Amino acid sequence: MMRTATFTATGMTCQHCVASVTKEVSELDHVTSVTVDLPTGKVTVESDAPIPADEVITAIDKAGYPAVLTH
Repeated sequence: MMRTATFTATGMTCQHCVASVTKEVSELDHVTSVTVDLPTGKVTVESDAPIPADEVITAIDKAGYPAVLTH
């Protein structure tokens, strides 16, 4: 069963930002897909197991962008 969570990251301004966030979040266990919408800052994460929000937020932060769980 796929699970999806959406986060909002602030401060992303270009495709390099998107690539950095995508790379960091993709390295988390069980993450199968990461979609970043640059204009809105929405980061949608799909996983084949429960998604630990704190780990995703830490990964986005590691890429250099503060993030919060949207829903």
